[in-house]
Amino acid sequence: MALPQAKRDLTEDRIAALTLPTGGWSDGPRADALTRLRLMGLPTRRDEYWKYTRPDSLTQVETPKAAVFEGEETPIFDEIDRLKVVFVDGVFDADASDDLSLEGLSIERLATSRADIHWAKDLYGRLETNGQTPVNRPLAALNTAFATDGLLIHVTGKVSKPVNLIYHHGSETSDAILHHVVKLDAGAEMTLLENGPAAARFNKVMEVDVADTARFHHVRAQGRDYERRAATHIFARLGSESAFKSFTLTVNGVMTRNDCVIELTGDDAIAHVAGACVGDGDFHHDDTIFITHDAVNCESRQVFKKVLRNGATGVFQGKILVKKDAQKTDGYQISQSLLLDGDSQFLAKPELEIYADDVACSHGSTSGAIDEEGLFYLRSRGVPEGQATDLLTIAFLAEAVMEIEDAALADEINARIEGWLLRRRS
Repeated sequence: MALPQAKRDLTEDRIAALTLPTGGWSDGPRADALTRLRLMGLPTRRDEYWKYTRPDSLTQVETPKAAVFEGEETPIFDEIDRLKVVFVDGVFDADASDDLSLEGLSIERLATSRADIHWAKDLYGRLETNGQTPVNRPLAALNTAFATDGLLIHVTGKVSKPVNLIYHHGSETSDAILHHVVKLDAGAEMTLLENGPAAARFNKVMEVDVADTARFHHVRAQGRDYERRAATHIFARLGSESAFKSFTLTVNGVMTRNDCVIELTGDDAIAHVAGACVGDGDFHHDDTIFITHDAVNCESRQVFKKVLRNGATGVFQGKILVKKDAQKTDGYQISQSLLLDGDSQFLAKPELEIYADDVACSHGSTSGAIDEEGLFYLRSRGVPEGQATDLLTIAFLAEAVMEIEDAALADEINARIEGWLLRRRS
């Protein structure tokens, strides 16, 4: 079916404003992605998976402005022993980064990887392509075609400390497009951390291939008080007895869309995706998750909690697809919002599509105000109203934060949530 003229024009205008990187093993996948992008067109509000979120600021040619803040609170993860990799407005900063050598791990830059033969050639764009069915994700195709930098991470063993990707924002009109590829060999294990505002407009794709018995842990913290717009995508494929666990904290930001597409292709695999967000005022946050069970005895969890006030908007679109041979599937999905005033809203679209008959799948979604009984209990014991509200808010978010396995990382996330609440109270 031919694209509507308005969508075709939107897509071609955006393409014309970008430069297609050339040279080396990524040329083929980039050309393929560009062809797919032109066939599907960039998203508009008429697309089913964008009806709750306006994609305009992510698709327009002109980059929306976002203020640059000099100085920030103590950066998250600073107390964690980690390997730092820094990007400024989507460009790798070697001077600010650590030595990229670490046992059990090799890291290269997408921008400088030009050999004709490379392990990433078989992965770059492959999982993104698979993730385009049955739902089109055109911003991810645009990323695969036009990404200017990113990391190629090959994990061959159990990595001793986390790798921390830090994104700095140095220009009011920066438009960053980053693409990371992570390959974990059988039995390998790593933790990947991400934080920072990145750019005025940020488009990021991460493709993660988790081989048999490998384990991948991912914790990221997005935003603070930045006026940024971001679209992020994670595409993951899991082998037998492997594990993928991802948690995201989002604190403000004008518009954030996080897509996560996971395929469980090996028996006894585990995929957990969780998120906590706290938003105030001109804040729009969209989590869109699609998990496909295509193997026996696999487990998936989706746990998302959103705290919203002063007109903030939260969106959750989560789906579990169980194919006919994926017997003994255990799929769990919960999305909840805490609305701290009458002006905020939470829009949820939970879905189950099941073709196997021996499964245990459930989903639930709720939205409500602060627990008045809990608030009365705390106030009756001398806790001030603001502090009592904060305590109940932290308790509400706890189920999502508990998905983080590492206690030190969970403590960091809780500290950030408490800091946001304290700033809003003062």
